[in-house]
Amino acid sequence: MTTKTLRKIVKIDEEKCNGCGACIISCAEGALKIIDGKAKLISEKYCDGLGNCLVCPQDAITIEEREAEEFDESAVEKHLNAAGEKEEKLACGCPSASVQQFENQGGVTCPAAVLTEAMDKSRLGHWPVQLTLVPPTAPFLEDADVVLAADCVPFTYAGFHQDFLGDNVALLVACPKLDDFNAHQEKLNAILKQSGIKSLTVLHMEVPCCSGLVHMAKQAILASGNVVPFKDITISVRGELKSG
Repeated sequence: MTTKTLRKIVKIDEEKCNGCGACIISCAEGALKIIDGKAKLISEKYCDGLGNCLVCPQDAITIEEREAEEFDESAVEKHLNAAGEKEEKLACGCPSASVQQFENQGGVTCPAAVLTEAMDKSRLGHWPVQLTLVPPTAPFLEDADVVLAADCVPFTYAGFHQDFLGDNVALLVACPKLDDFNAHQEKLNAILKQSGIKSLTVLHMEVPCCSGLVHMAKQAILASGNVVPFKDITISVRGELKSG
């Protein structure tokens, strides 16, 4: 039987939560996770009740006092280690994670007469692209202009390859709402520290939850001490360039 005691613990107002993931970055214990677009407390024993997650821009998180499982530091350690091992297995064991680098097939610009032909060729210059699978020391990251794009952007913005990919550009793809936000934050921190990238551009959708990708990038720059040129570009749900 689980023993419960009266103590302070987080309370999440799902009506206010927009799934931006800011709370997940601040929770060092990994007690929170985005599930179905909302922040959830995955286990009471992972929450220390100290309130680092109160950074929520929507004021969706408060601290309440109620009966809950006691905070278990050893359980937190096992939980974090298991999450780290899962990420390591993904990075090393998945066949699609094998790092490849190949010649770009497309040109930077193209005349209208050959536009259709040019759009048939990918301008991607490396593999993999998913942030989870990219090693921080991947050779294609060194001295590269990195584009960190939300999963939906390449499908929504018609000129994605022509406008944002090309020579010396490395692409990273992630979803701040559906993916493991905490693991993504740690990976991006490591990339900023170890890879020697030249600049960072974030491409995200206009929906509120997608702004978590911008927050992730800024946190990685601060955590790494690698203050690279940073650009924030928003794409509308209709595929229009809204800012940047």
